Amino acid sequence: MGVAALIVAAGRGVRVADAGLPKQYLDLAGKPVLRRTLDLFAHRADVDRIQVVIHPGDRFLYDRAAVGYGPGLAPPVGGGATRQLSVLAGLEALAPFDPDRVLIHDAARPFTPADAIGAVMAALASSPGAIAVQPVTDTIKRGQGNGPIVGTVPRDGLWRAQTPQGFHFRSILDAHRRARDAGSTGFTDDAALAEWAGLEVVLVPVEGLNMKITTPEDVTLARAMLTQPFSVAETCTLETRIGNGFDVHRFASGDHVWLCGHRIPHSASLEGHSDADVGLHALTDAVLGAIGDGDIGQHFPPSDPQWKGAASHHFLADAVRRVRARGGRIVNADVTLLCEAPKIAPHRDAMRARLAEILGITIDRVGVKATTTEGLGFTGRREGIAAMAVATVSLPA
Repeated sequence: MGVAALIVAAGRGVRVADAGLPKQYLDLAGKPVLRRTLDLFAHRADVDRIQVVIHPGDRFLYDRAAVGYGPGLAPPVGGGATRQLSVLAGLEALAPFDPDRVLIHDAARPFTPADAIGAVMAALASSPGAIAVQPVTDTIKRGQGNGPIVGTVPRDGLWRAQTPQGFHFRSILDAHRRARDAGSTGFTDDAALAEWAGLEVVLVPVEGLNMKITTPEDVTLARAMLTQPFSVAETCTLETRIGNGFDVHRFASGDHVWLCGHRIPHSASLEGHSDADVGLHALTDAVLGAIGDGDIGQHFPPSDPQWKGAASHHFLADAVRRVRARGGRIVNADVTLLCEAPKIAPHRDAMRARLAEILGITIDRVGVKATTTEGLGFTGRREGIAAMAVATVSLPA
């Protein structure tokens, strides 16, 4: 096995607890925090296994948050009394699979850019350890709360340690075991434990939002960023991008069609290299167009056999990942289907809900419409279905 991701979700999050829920299970625009964090790794081709460490009393909450992931997500394991012991429990659970490298990540960091994950992973090619960091930008003062300043700390060379933190698996597992056996169980940071064990850890500066949800204010900001993109304009200069997409697929023999991620019984199927979901294909191109990142054929060429029969939601999820990697977010999406049949109205809300889930936005930001062409053209002759889509994206200027 190449790379495993270890998600630490065993904390209680008492500073943020809402309605009795630990912070990793709070709702963020229709998804628990943990599910958004899992999405960071579940859709990466370079991550082979995901192991989550949870509090033993949170299994019901975990099962609800993690439903629907494939075999790459291992059964959760219970954590320990400290973060360090929870990480060790996760590493021990991964030991039978013996991955080459492991990425340790906080469940409460659901916005980590994909580029940051890739950069930490790449750094492990030349170092046994690597951590995501961002520079300290505030002036640091030393003193007691409400008391006088006793000194100013130069911020040159100071970095904020974040996650993911990546390591050669056997090295970090050995370091954790040694620390436990030595009675040193208070490390709050895996890089610090690695330093204690004599492992070299390199700093990997990352850009973009990598906030950790720690306070109630963090929860409020995270929800605003996902559901009200322009409410954070005061703290970040944003610009609006609009992209459009168009796709066509002909009918072939079959008994159902996939439209906007929803299966509809029909007297024919749509012909294509993947599942031929014309709505998802058009919307994927719209999202990619909004950020100027090619099109669906460039990233998922029909000549590549791995995409034969693939579910098209993977394509749209990849486009969303590319938006997030640029520090952006989807504002809204609108899809118009051109067909004589099947009837779209009975399935409209199911389509909207599925698109909202993939895009990571609320359903009120998703439109799905259908129209006929009054018997004209190939859609009028019932030879196939066409789709047009528009996506609006908010990006840092």
